[in-house]
Amino acid sequence: MIDVQNQKDTRQIKIQQTGVTGVYLPIFISDGDEVQQVLSKIKFTVALSEKIRGTHMSRLMEILTENISTPLNVLKIKKILQYTQTKLETDFAALDFGFKFFIKKSAPVSDKESLLDIDVQICAELANALNLSLKLEVPFTSLCPCSKEISDFGAHNQRSICRVNLFFADADKISDFNIKSLVELIEAQASSKIYPILKREDEKFVTEAAYKNPKFVEDILRDEVLAIRTLKNLSAFEVECENFESIHSHNAFASHSEKM
Repeated sequence: MIDVQNQKDTRQIKIQQTGVTGVYLPIFISDGDEVQQVLSKIKFTVALSEKIRGTHMSRLMEILTENISTPLNVLKIKKILQYTQTKLETDFAALDFGFKFFIKKSAPVSDKESLLDIDVQICAELANALNLSLKLEVPFTSLCPCSKEISDFGAHNQRSICRVNLFFADADKISDFNIKSLVELIEAQASSKIYPILKREDEKFVTEAAYKNPKFVEDILRDEVLAIRTLKNLSAFEVECENFESIHSHNAFASHSEKM
């Protein structure tokens, strides 16, 4: 049959990225000592030579399908991208994985176990070298210092979220992603952590813990920046915090980006 995609193109435009998006597949993520199966939304792209009319989308799907039965870590992602470059005769390949990662939580007093879902996105690009970034969205509790200071009793508190995007300087030095440890680092800067299951004694504990640790959204952001600066092998990072205010119709927001 005629290979229409491989027909010559005369418009002299190299396409930087073409491929498939909106692909849902179950994959295994290796995170330190843990391997977790997740449902991932995937974007898989390559560069296309100015001489060729179209890329072979089915080959990208074949590569994905052939690589979902074993855990994904940084080394395997690099091998997939290298194989893709060879298979599709391209100098660039990229994979984006978005998924929910579940962190096991133990309530602070009752030790009742539950699972906290974390939004994660892994972005990997391979040209001459592997570029890797990791996005996390981590929920927690914030309590307003001003509300505590001016009130005779109580203080307004709310659920908040921190969105972090980490860019790694040398992806070849990374084996696994350490999602769990990063989540714990981000959580530690809040007024209090969030737990999916709390018994009465736990609710008392986290309410009082937040009351003893009031923070503005700016306080949390600055503490997140200081914590992220302690991480090794970063070239840059972006962080933003958002409080879903309980006494306003708007949210409180702060952000910061930095090159290392």
